This record gives sequence, C-alpha cells and structure tokens, in this order.
Amino acid sequence: MDLTRFATRLALGTTALGAGVAAYAAAEARAYTLREVAVPVLPPGHRPLRVLHLSDLHLVPDQRAKRAWVRDLASTRPDLVVDTGDNLAGMTALPALLEALEPLLERPGAFVLGSNDYFAPGFRNPLRYLLPDDGRRNTSTPELPWREMRSAMTGAGWLDLTNTTGSLTVGGTRVALVGVDDPHLSYDDLGAVAGPARQGAGDGADISIAVAHAPYLRVLDAFARDEHDLVLAGHTHGGQVCLPLVGALTTNCDLEPARAKGLHRHPAGSAPGDAGSAYLHVSAGLGTNPWIRFRTACRPEATLLTLH
Repeated sequence: MDLTRFATRLALGTTALGAGVAAYAAAEARAYTLREVAVPVLPPGHRPLRVLHLSDLHLVPDQRAKRAWVRDLASTRPDLVVDTGDNLAGMTALPALLEALEPLLERPGAFVLGSNDYFAPGFRNPLRYLLPDDGRRNTSTPELPWREMRSAMTGAGWLDLTNTTGSLTVGGTRVALVGVDDPHLSYDDLGAVAGPARQGAGDGADISIAVAHAPYLRVLDAFARDEHDLVLAGHTHGGQVCLPLVGALTTNCDLEPARAKGLHRHPAGSAPGDAGSAYLHVSAGLGTNPWIRFRTACRPEATLLTLH
C-alpha cells in the first residue's frame, strides 16, 4: 500500500471514529436516568422519606424530551424536592423550566441558585475544564431571569435557602434546612448559616440537610463540622466527560474527581457516627453546556434518595 492510500484510509478511519464518538456522546447526553440511593440518617421510629435531588438542568426551550422527563418525576411522589441550581441556560428558558417543574412545585421543596441561574452561558473551550482553575468566572454575560425564577419557586411554597436556614415537616419528620449561595461565584456566606445543626429554625428537628450548588471543600468542611446529617450539591456534572474504568477527569471545583457524583462521606474516609462528618450526595445533574451537548460515560441524572 502506497503512502497516499494509507494516509487517506487513516484519515477516513479517524473521521469515522470521531463521528461515532460524537454520536455516542450526544446520545448519552439525552439518556436521562433516575438513580435511587438509600441514606441511613433518620432517627428510629420515623418512616422513610423520599427526597428527589435535582440539579444542573441547564434547560433551553427546545429540550422537549428533558422537560417531559422532569415532569414525569412527579410520579415518584417525593416527600421533598431539593433543587441545587443551574436550572437555566438561556434568556427565554424560564417558561419551559416552570412547565417542566410544575407538578414538582406542588410538593414540598427547597432550592439554591448556581452561576448558570444568574448569568447567561458563554462559549468556552471545553479543554479549559481540564486545566487548573484560573479563578475567572463568567459574570460579563447578560443576567438570566433568576429573580422571576426565584419568585415562582417561593410562590409555590419552596424554601429559598440562599445563605439562610429554614425547616419543613414532611411525612411526620421535621427537617432542618441550611443553604448557601453559589460557592463557584464566591457568593456563599458561611457565617450566616454557621452553628450546630438543628439550631434556630431547626430547633427540635429530626434531621438536618445542608444544600449548596458547588461542592467546594470549604463549604463541605463547614457543613460537616456543624454536623448536618446530609449535604446535597451539584455543579460537577459528574465529570461530564468520563473515561471507562477511570471515571471523572475533573469536577470544576476543588472536590476530588473520585467524589464527582454519588453518595459519599465527608470528610472522605470518615464513617457514620464520626464527629464532624456527614453524608454527601453530589448529583451528576441533567444538563450540559448548551453549545456542546455531549456527555460520555456519565448519563444525565436525577436521584431519589430514600432516607431511612
């Protein structure tokens, strides 16, 4: 075989391989999956609670299949819905988001915001996510309608946990809730919510849940130190582009890739009952950057946590 024919075949093979990988990654980004996880955090005598953890929808209006899938999550009949932010991905996405969330807004719920609720996404070279964080954040694009989104959610009865506390009684269990604004933008005010779990609005609570969009270690450390039972976060997309047998390559924060998604302990290696520790659930989320709708070895997800 002469060199020209070899080079041509190599180029065609490389192109075909690239097209196949891209097709798989595009299909994976639309393979919405409901995970189910059990978390042993309730005191004896309490019936199990079903907590639906939503994160990182990054919704744009043309995503009809995603909207329908999110609407259908109401059929799981959660006792509590917790949304850890990054719901929007466009200036006109709010009506589509509220249509998707409508049946879930009828359930008790709580939420925090992420950077992609505040600012419209801009195109970014995806390879930059693999480089060390340079500290730059996207705050120069137009503001998204986050105020209207927040008003719609609170108007439906969901608790806004932006640097504050609250409590709900669901299924006969009183749940203390603590949340911070987005740590990725350094909007979090840990001092505003610092203190032992179940204090203030949570006095007399049976369980305490802490919520943040991005699982930065300073936030996780503070929540674990205050001994909240469970911490919920998103932001990482589970790595979004993962490798088989390797997993996530990055988390877009200082959380190590081994805990990019799923249920873990914090600090890593701690055990239930250890002082200053908590369960940590990081959602891989449901979305992608709107410009590059790819995920590999990391299906978009919501999680139904059964607390028992």
